[in-house]
Amino acid sequence: MKTEIINQPYSGEFKERIYDIESPWNSQSWTWIKFIDENLNETVGQFRGTPKEVKYSENRNEIIVLTSDYVYRLNASDLNIIETESQPQYQDLEVSPDGIFFFHNYYEIEKMNSSLSDLTEIQSPFKMDDIRFRKWNGNILEFECEEFTNWSRNEIMELDTNEWKIKIKTAHNTV
Repeated sequence: MKTEIINQPYSGEFKERIYDIESPWNSQSWTWIKFIDENLNETVGQFRGTPKEVKYSENRNEIIVLTSDYVYRLNASDLNIIETESQPQYQDLEVSPDGIFFFHNYYEIEKMNSSLSDLTEIQSPFKMDDIRFRKWNGNILEFECEEFTNWSRNEIMELDTNEWKIKIKTAHNTV
């Protein structure tokens, strides 16, 4: 399964599904995600909120769509909603090489266990602020952050997704 955020398609261009949740708090913005299955069938999902991220976990056979309004957890086989969470504080989403979804708000990184309501905060060596995921090196995700209330301290950090531990990337690791 391939997933990507796209611009609003022309009507009738793709098979479409609308994922709307009735709420007076909904924004007027929408996100369009193109899903391409192993048979190259294309479906476009329309999700409430401005786009943030979409990730597919082959191990879980699930897709998570993150918008400004909701987190949508979908079954990748039929694209049906498993669960949603409204007004998420998450700024970004990733999936580890072994298929575990994790999120960050500005201050912490949380991995999803069995559901969106079952999250574990990953402990950091210091209180973080303004987290920004950067790149993968095998099972290690490199990210940047500042220290909370000490914004002159900007660090490059590493999240080991085998151990689920965060450490400061040391200078001798740089190439």
